Amino acid sequence: MSKGRGFYRIAFERLLRDRLAMVSLAVIVVYALVAILAGLNLIARDFNKLDPEQAYQKPGVNYLFGTDLFGRSVLQRVIHGAKISMSVGLITSLIAVPIGVILGALAGYFGGVVDEVIVWIYSVLVSVPGLLLILCLTLLLGKGIVNVYIAIGITTWVGLCRLIRAEFMKHKQAEYVLAARSLGAGHFRCILHILPNVIHLAIISFTLRFGAAIRTEVILSYLGVGVVNQPSWGIMISDARLELLRGCWWQLAAATAAMLLISLAINIFGDSLRDALDPKLQGERM
Repeated sequence: MSKGRGFYRIAFERLLRDRLAMVSLAVIVVYALVAILAGLNLIARDFNKLDPEQAYQKPGVNYLFGTDLFGRSVLQRVIHGAKISMSVGLITSLIAVPIGVILGALAGYFGGVVDEVIVWIYSVLVSVPGLLLILCLTLLLGKGIVNVYIAIGITTWVGLCRLIRAEFMKHKQAEYVLAARSLGAGHFRCILHILPNVIHLAIISFTLRFGAAIRTEVILSYLGVGVVNQPSWGIMISDARLELLRGCWWQLAAATAAMLLISLAINIFGDSLRDALDPKLQGERM
């Protein structure tokens, strides 16, 4: 490995050579663009337009993915479902990842009472099944997209917190941290010295957390405690149960395929990103 090539530059180059990861990234970008355009109301404006005369239309030229029992375009509703899912993945990850990093850093660096309190908090959280805890919080807070953000975001930071805690416990005794202390650096400065060496864990967690949040939102909406008055994929799958009795399978297929494709793309890209950012694998190829 030549001098001057940083850790993240090497990881980026390795990621670019992974064709499957690049295809997955392209899928994620397409979903993100569709979600942004739908959020700006530039596409699929008539996703809630009722037209009973067009109910149960099969996929065809006029309606690419067919229509539902109210005559609404399934394609347009899938597009707006992507807006809901991508926003849930992004916002809940932006909530959970900072919590995990901050609490993990404090627990690992200071130890003692601080560590015991934080460990006790996440031990209580993991003692309850994750989905059940999120479901209870959603019922407590009430239906709505904002409450879904909060319920998922404040309950999914534990795994990252454990990783960051373990890394800080290891790094706080490293020579570069001891040298900083000997030069008079305070606790906050030392924590900032350690963070760049563990931030790759937060990046990986953000990616994997994104896909998990999308699936959780679909489950909540399917159960009727998530998004309301908006075409979530979970609501579409729930509505499709009645349509299946009439042999209308296309709404279920469209919503399921949309969720499967983005979840698969995020998981593949997340795995590739984890491999690219793994210092051990980088060391093997030096």
